[in-house]
Amino acid sequence: MARGKGKAQKNSNSNGATVGFEAKLWAAADALRNNMDAAEYKHVVLGLIFLKYISDAFEVKHAELKADKKSGADPEDPDEYRAASIFWVPKEARWQHLKASAPQPTIGTLVDDAMTAIERDNPSLKGVLPKDFGRPGLDKQRLGQIINLVSDIALGSAADRARDTLGRVYEYFLARFASAEGKSGGQFYTPSRVVRVLVEMLAPFKGRVYDPCCGSGGMFVQSEQFIEAHAGRIGDISIYGQESNYTTWRLAKMNLAIRGIDAQIAHGDTFHNDQHPDLKADYVLANPPFNDSDWRGELLKDDQRWVYGVPPAGNANYAWVQHFLYHLAPTGLAGFVLANGSMSSNQSGEGEIRKNIIEADLVDCMVALPGQLFYSTQIPVCLWFLARAKKNGRFRDRRGETLFIDARKLGTMVDRVHRELTDEDLQKIAGTYHAWRGDKEAGQYEDVPGFCKAAKLDEIRKHGHVLTPGRYVGAEAAEDDGEPFEDKMKRLTATLREQQKEAAKLDAAIAANLRDLGVWKDAG
Repeated sequence: MARGKGKAQKNSNSNGATVGFEAKLWAAADALRNNMDAAEYKHVVLGLIFLKYISDAFEVKHAELKADKKSGADPEDPDEYRAASIFWVPKEARWQHLKASAPQPTIGTLVDDAMTAIERDNPSLKGVLPKDFGRPGLDKQRLGQIINLVSDIALGSAADRARDTLGRVYEYFLARFASAEGKSGGQFYTPSRVVRVLVEMLAPFKGRVYDPCCGSGGMFVQSEQFIEAHAGRIGDISIYGQESNYTTWRLAKMNLAIRGIDAQIAHGDTFHNDQHPDLKADYVLANPPFNDSDWRGELLKDDQRWVYGVPPAGNANYAWVQHFLYHLAPTGLAGFVLANGSMSSNQSGEGEIRKNIIEADLVDCMVALPGQLFYSTQIPVCLWFLARAKKNGRFRDRRGETLFIDARKLGTMVDRVHRELTDEDLQKIAGTYHAWRGDKEAGQYEDVPGFCKAAKLDEIRKHGHVLTPGRYVGAEAAEDDGEPFEDKMKRLTATLREQQKEAAKLDAAIAANLRDLGVWKDAG
């Protein structure tokens, strides 16, 4: 549980984290909006949080080395820290130095110098950290206040790392920044509950995990947390990613670094400059941009990835689907978010591509999600799950069969405009998929009218290769109240007659009133 100094107030935020000092810190950071928009000040705040974290972790190790007189280790030897997978923090970048200088008008320049020094001495962070704290437009008094607030958060001790205090703060801020930025926020943040559905369903215990549009790295963080929660080991998966937006790529690098997650995250356009061209992943987890019309598809007409059809230049949805398939290992599984239109669109050849993918028996499961889950868009979204081989020994033989789940009625409104899936919702969706595909100890699968249906390929053909779950799951079964049909009809008929008599009396009374007013004349 995340706590600052003193007794933190327990308020639940939309990501399930207990918040107290996070909300206070956000309020201070939000005051910077007088000078800049959310897209800018997120780097100010998240950069400071990152700096505080690595400085705290460094100080803990520094104290250990200083106290261990017998080993003869030098507390100022960078190799002692690198050997323990802790970032080396030079003296000018240590938090106590910055905190002492917080009231000074030069604090912005000092923070920039600290970021530069850390990048200089830690090559893995080169080009990642923000270094624009000294610019004239940034209120230095506010900056000093934020540094003082961040100073009250313990982030680097073993206990704090075990509680993932920084991870909670970081996720809280990413969510709030996404909300503040509106549409553009979706470029770097996928709501954690949506990520959890993907991760819980795929269950990536071991192997290579790939996200070619990784945003701030949430898919990777959740994958590692999933493994730890199920008694696995962090590091059992190898992480590969790519992000085209440079500032978002920096966020991803920091987000993973603060959790000690080793990942190969490249910067660049996935379609036109694939940085992992030979990768065959065991799991693909992704939330690509919805209905992207600016992906320059006309330059890739003959690309080897378009096995099932050339995607239209005006919409990248099926370019992403085929890119995911191209990077799947022979027994790999993919789970990703797309706009609902992808399930039924026939424009510009998309229907033919979807048909070819279905006929190749690659679609394992489709999930329709409720609306208002995202900060960045109100477009209804769905989850696709693809399997390279539905008979591979890992689960039961599912060839010729696809599971449809209609989860549109699930979720709880957490504020006026945002909905969130509960833990029970997550368990219901993931548990249904696990039971259907034959996971051990997942229970027996059964179709549930209005919620889930296992459909054969012939049934999908009859629906014109449309993958909208609502077409397959049918209507929810009405609850039987135990009243015999004949008795119910007699009761309802009697009620109807009484209502008709009452309606006739009301009509007569209204007509009489209108006659008295001289505005109604009887016919004839």
